[in-house]
Formats: sequence, structure tokens, C-alpha cells
Amino acid sequence: MPSVLDWFLPYVERLTTRPPDAIDLVVIHCTELPDLASAREFGERAHYASGTGNSGHYYIDRDGHCYRFVPEARVAHHTRGYNERSIGIELVNRGRWPHWLDSRHKAMSEPYTAAQIEALLVLLRDLQARLPNLRGIAGHEDLDRTRVPASDDPAQQVWRKRDPGPLFPWDAVLADRPWRRIGTADAPR
Repeated sequence: MPSVLDWFLPYVERLTTRPPDAIDLVVIHCTELPDLASAREFGERAHYASGTGNSGHYYIDRDGHCYRFVPEARVAHHTRGYNERSIGIELVNRGRWPHWLDSRHKAMSEPYTAAQIEALLVLLRDLQARLPNLRGIAGHEDLDRTRVPASDDPAQQVWRKRDPGPLFPWDAVLADRPWRRIGTADAPR
């Protein structure tokens, strides 16, 4: 296993369990927050009656350090409709922060670091070796195609999710694995 620091969320024991063979998908996200501390704070917030919140399984900081917030055997809340079958990997990146739904601020201009991508590739190789049914990969933007009213002008519709965004190096990530990218990645953004 790659160098991963377990930093489990306080409610992790309340998350539903699942067997490893139930996992067939990896979903790539970016935090759309300024730093790992902000992502951790967001992940610790309870949003559901169960006392659990929204988070990925893994977080990769800009320096390449990798943290596990939720074990693979638990269902993390990271992508509506896909949680039970997927592993969520979050890359620390500002994305559209702090103007997530503002129609005037849709650009995602922060590049991912070489250290992040290398750590991601190591993690993906490890997951591929340990999870026998892992066959697909997607960006959050591929699976959540919801459009919502813009925060600056409710008459305009904007994409709710755009991560990991246009600067994510899909070619490098898909180069050495037999997975297929699922979703509707070819839809205009």
C-alpha cells in the first residue's frame, strides 16, 4: 500500500459497511476549497440524521501526501447515486472556490501538482490490486450532471459539479490501467 496516513472522520463508524467486491468505480474529485484543513473541516460536518457528512475516502494534498478519511469498507457520501459502489478520491485544489455557483466565476485555473498526480497514480495502482471488481473511473462532473440556478443570477443555470475540471490529466491517469471512464464526459461545459 502507498504511504497513506489514516485520519478517519469522527463519524466513520456510523457509515454503512460494504464488502470489497461491491466496489467497481473510482470517482475523482477536487475539494474546491483553499487547503486540506478546510476540506477536513467540511468533511467533519454532519449533514444527515445519522450524524454523518460528505467526504471522499482519500484526500491528496498539493505536496502529494495522501490521507484516508474513510476506509474502503465504509460508504462515504461523495457522489449522489454512486456512493455504495465507489471510492471517492479528493485532490486538494481551489477549483471555483469561493464562487462555486457564480456564473461569472466558472473557470478552474489551478493546475494539479506533479506530486498530487504521482500520488494519485500510486494510489490507483494499489486500489486496482486490492479491489477485484474495480473497472471504472469517472470525474464527479461525469456523474453529477445537475444544473442549478446561478448564485449571482437565478435566471441562469450553471453546472453544480465541475470537478476535477479541465486541468485534470485524464490521459496520464488512464494510460496504464484497463479501466474505462464512465459518464458523459463529452458533454459541453
